[in-house]
Amino acid sequence: MLDLTLLRRDLAAVVARLETRKNPQPFLDVDRFTALEGERKALQMRTEELQARRNALSKQIGMKKGKGEDASAEMAEVGGIGDAQKAGAERLEAIQSELAGMLMSIPNLPQEGVPVGADETGNVEVRRWGTPRSFDFTVKDHVDLGTPLGLDFETGAKLSGSRFTFMKGPAARLHRALAQFMLDVQTTEHGYTECYTPYIVNREVLEGTGQLPKFKEDMFWVLRGGDDQQAEQYLISTSEISLTNSVREQILAADQLPIKLTAHSPCFRSEAGSAGRDTRGLIRQHQFDKVEMVQIVAADQSDAALEEMVGHAEAILQKLELPYRVLTLCTGDMGFGAAKTYDLEVWVPAQNTFREISSCSNCEAFQARRMLTRYKNAQGKTEMVHTLNGSGLAVGRALVAVLENHQQPDGSIRIPAALRPYLGGLELLKA
Repeated sequence: MLDLTLLRRDLAAVVARLETRKNPQPFLDVDRFTALEGERKALQMRTEELQARRNALSKQIGMKKGKGEDASAEMAEVGGIGDAQKAGAERLEAIQSELAGMLMSIPNLPQEGVPVGADETGNVEVRRWGTPRSFDFTVKDHVDLGTPLGLDFETGAKLSGSRFTFMKGPAARLHRALAQFMLDVQTTEHGYTECYTPYIVNREVLEGTGQLPKFKEDMFWVLRGGDDQQAEQYLISTSEISLTNSVREQILAADQLPIKLTAHSPCFRSEAGSAGRDTRGLIRQHQFDKVEMVQIVAADQSDAALEEMVGHAEAILQKLELPYRVLTLCTGDMGFGAAKTYDLEVWVPAQNTFREISSCSNCEAFQARRMLTRYKNAQGKTEMVHTLNGSGLAVGRALVAVLENHQQPDGSIRIPAALRPYLGGLELLKA
């Protein structure tokens, strides 16, 4: 969440930066916030006045009692002040609760220098790597290529409904190999610690990374049987949630940073895009796998960490010999918790375009405030950590890219050299 003192100090500047995300600015009810802040200040001032009066009366009562004089009037006034203080405290608590609720629904502020735009058309290309392959035969999409290899959309739909996939044989083997390859690169070459995390998390965990309360309808909810009181729990939409929250409510030592974590997990999203080109195949699924990268760093290191993390995602694409481009997302296309985001888009031949395969974001202190995660800096002062996350990579989309970019005229798939050790040295994947 945003720092409340920032809103109090310069509300106009905060609103101006929020307006770059979407116009008109829908995130903060400025009039309501201003009214609550005015009432809060008045209540706190009144509370101080009442306490000063109570202290003065207490001295008078003590002096009168010491002299044997009647102090009943002062004592009655003290009682009235106590009632007023209690009522003021209850109202102040309600105001603070409402302000906290407002903060939970406000997105992060874009960094200075992030391109301003309303949607993806405002994103800025940073660089490209590789050249899309020229085919001398008719290109097939991953559905036609993958079906003979064991991509089974019909069985997936029969088991779970639309946007679920069953894999078997060579397709399942390739999917597993890609995930293992990504994990090995991130751990052995890039210094991440491999983790295995729960796939079901509590409400406050999702509040910590920003999925709740705003995006509740995009989550799969879990009802657990057998308990007298049902816990509010959800299937994770990314292991960023569990990895980042692994340091929630902690004060870390400076020498513990940076913390670099990675995990391979399924991801569950009830929102899977609108009807259209992505209803076919693996591009948008309710359940998909991803190798996630998370970094917890000191505040002055997050910008450099973001560039590093993008490089870690790029390394996977380069090793898989997949053409891609890197984009800086504009203010209107960034995620809720991000201050700056790079998207990596891989070339998809059958669509003749680039499609997102990784998104790397610097959330600065936004998630840390929600999780109450801090560290002691070199001067011994406690401050919020900065958190970053990125895909390294989305496994299903990597499978799509490998199938389509490395397809052969007979429908077989050439396996990139870096991936062959994970497939027993196999050079061609065939039905």
